[in-house]
Amino acid sequence: MAISVVMPALELTQETGKLVAWRKDEGEPVAKGEVLLEVETDKAVVEIEAAADGILAGVKAVAGDIIPVGKTIAWIISPGETPPQEDAPRDPAKTAATVRKQPAQSAPSAAESASRGAKISPKARRLASEHNIDIARVHGTGPDGEILASDILALAESPSKEIRFSGEPKTLSSVARLMAERTTQSWTTVPHFFVLREIDAGPLVQALEKVRASADKNAGVRVTHTDFLVALIARVLLKHPRINSSWAGAGIRPNKDVDIALAMAVDDGVVTGVIQHADRLDLSQIAVQRQGLAERAKAGQLRPADIAGGTFTISNLGMYQVDAFTAIIVPPQAAILAVGSISDRVVPVAGQLAIRPIMALTLSCDHRVVDGARSAQFLADLAEAIRDPAKHVR
Repeated sequence: MAISVVMPALELTQETGKLVAWRKDEGEPVAKGEVLLEVETDKAVVEIEAAADGILAGVKAVAGDIIPVGKTIAWIISPGETPPQEDAPRDPAKTAATVRKQPAQSAPSAAESASRGAKISPKARRLASEHNIDIARVHGTGPDGEILASDILALAESPSKEIRFSGEPKTLSSVARLMAERTTQSWTTVPHFFVLREIDAGPLVQALEKVRASADKNAGVRVTHTDFLVALIARVLLKHPRINSSWAGAGIRPNKDVDIALAMAVDDGVVTGVIQHADRLDLSQIAVQRQGLAERAKAGQLRPADIAGGTFTISNLGMYQVDAFTAIIVPPQAAILAVGSISDRVVPVAGQLAIRPIMALTLSCDHRVVDGARSAQFLADLAEAIRDPAKHVR
């Protein structure tokens, strides 16, 4: 029985999806769980897996097409079967694809498409694209001749040019291209303004040391400054619903939940993972979720639920010893907080000079939603919370 492959709905408000690439050609056999195609949404590139065994047939879309959600774009049929000529009603139980997040995957080039028969690991495919290496000319050293990342890295260091593409410009990976498009769109359409405040982070440092000293050594999760900030910011946002709102095109849309998005660096750019209902979680729960998001982001395995929503974003570059920076808003959110490093500074304390650990916080705001007074009061309340973090978080 023919089973339809449809454009999936990966987000609540999604109406269309962009077909990035087919990973199987028409007429090729497919196995359940194999990656069938890649789809781009507003937030990420998603790999669509086949949910049944069969043969790919009746392909109705090509790379680059914008397709309505629910529309049939191909069929998986049995040998000797003919694909239906008209779209059949969508039956979720008989849909021939499931989704898997792969934000670090890049769309295959024309040369890669010609070499789909070669077994190659996802990391090796990405490295081959980055180093402009023709997969069709690579001899894999893995099981059954699979091309490994080590094979690509060895060739990348080789002076030989025979295995490299000639005349083809290097293309951005899907994640890098999405990041470029979204940040350009935000910077050119959202009226940004920035508010900077330097905060004495001494109480935050002490609170973190106390938590780590009393933490279960076998818990396997290390609480960080970011975890404290997520907890504190989420609770302060409850007092500032406008900062936690979104621009809806024709007006301001309040968000009933406080879902904190964390900007995380991956090989090809930046992705955001979301800690849902952060205002309801304690420190250990936040730490567990943050660590899980970071591990899945690094492995290129973020799930749809990991990136869903997001009402406010934190971008922390403190671990890179960045003193201060400004961040670009993630639409439709109204604000993003850029967190710098904690460094010792000579500052006046009670009329005397003292050395204190200072942290710079820069709030980027959408002026259509937030004004200067609201942003300043938000930072003031956040500074107050950081002065006594144990009072606000568990």
